[in-house]
Amino acid sequence: MSYLKTLFLGIVMVFSTVSSYAADSSSTINVYKSAACGCCKEWVYHLEENGFKVISHDVSDLETYKKRANLPYDLGSCHTAFVDGYAVEGHVPATDIKKMLTEKPDIRGIAVPGMPMGSPGMEYGNRKDPYQTISYTRDGNKSVYASH
Repeated sequence: MSYLKTLFLGIVMVFSTVSSYAADSSSTINVYKSAACGCCKEWVYHLEENGFKVISHDVSDLETYKKRANLPYDLGSCHTAFVDGYAVEGHVPATDIKKMLTEKPDIRGIAVPGMPMGSPGMEYGNRKDPYQTISYTRDGNKSVYASH
């Protein structure tokens, strides 16, 4: 009887872990980017490889989406995305997005300013510059969300 109970509990734990992971990455991310930007395409692949469904929009005017994201000017990058009511700017790692969607902080979004080498989509050999993911509120308050 003990063996069956242990087996049952093990199966329950596996399924709850799998369904928890699926819930974290089942959100659809809408990405707004330039058609010519290769690093943006690489970031989209990074998201898909990490379980996100991505709808990619090639647009000529990114400013419209940066304004919609309430993005502070100094946090800008080459693409803007939206997922579950949050904005995501630049080469943010999928792990940071999953963390945000799980924890649901009271922020407008997260951003990786600029285009740091080694961030998702900006891989170049073994080079990996340190960078931070910054969270921001609608009021423009900013704080470090994660360091990489």
